[in-house]
Amino acid sequence: MKVTVYNLKREAVGELDLSDDVFGTEVKEHLFYEVVKAQLASRRAGTKATKERSAVAGSSKKLYRQKGTGRARQGSIRAPHHAGGGHAHALTPQDWSYRPPRKVRIGALKSALSLFAKENRLIVLDTLDLPEIKTKALVTTLETLQVGKKSLVVDSPSNEKLVKSIRNLVEHQFLPPEGVNVYDLLRHDHLVVSREAAKALEARCLR
Repeated sequence: MKVTVYNLKREAVGELDLSDDVFGTEVKEHLFYEVVKAQLASRRAGTKATKERSAVAGSSKKLYRQKGTGRARQGSIRAPHHAGGGHAHALTPQDWSYRPPRKVRIGALKSALSLFAKENRLIVLDTLDLPEIKTKALVTTLETLQVGKKSLVVDSPSNEKLVKSIRNLVEHQFLPPEGVNVYDLLRHDHLVVSREAAKALEARCLR
C-alpha cells in the first residue's frame, strides 16, 4: 500500500510504499484483548503480603496445660485469634505476568497498525528533525499536523531534540520503533512516524 508522506507543515512531499501484510491486513480485534490483558497483567506489582503465624513475633510455647484449668485449650500466642497473631490465610506475593505466543503478539500489532492506516490516523513524516529543544514549538507542530489531543510519536531514540521536547507532554508520547506496543497504540488518537520508523516497524513485524 502507498501512503502519503508529509513534512512538518503537513505538506505532501511524496509517497511511501508499505507492506499490506503489516499496514493493510485484516483487523482482528480479539487479539487486542489478549495482548492488552497480558501487558496489564505483567505490570501488576503482585507484592501484597501479610504474615502468617510462623512469621509474627511471639513464643511458640503452649500457653498453659491442655486440661484442668477450665479454660479453652490454647496452643500458641501466635494463633490467628490472638491479638498480634498471624493471619489465618496470609496473602503471599504473586507474579501475574504471562506472555502470549509470538504469532498473537505480532498479529495484534499488525492489526493495530492496520486500524490506524484504515481510519486515516497514521501520519508518515519525511523527517522529525526539530530546529531546537522546545516543547511549545513541538505542540504547535503537532497542532499543524492535526493529530488531535493524544498522539504516539515514533522515531529513532537518537533524535534527542524530539525526545526532550515531548517528555513534558502528558497527552503525547514518544516511543522508538522497537518499543511500540498494542496498549500504547490503542490509547492514542493518532500515530505519527518518520519514514525510517515506519520501515523499522514494518521490518519488526515481518521478522
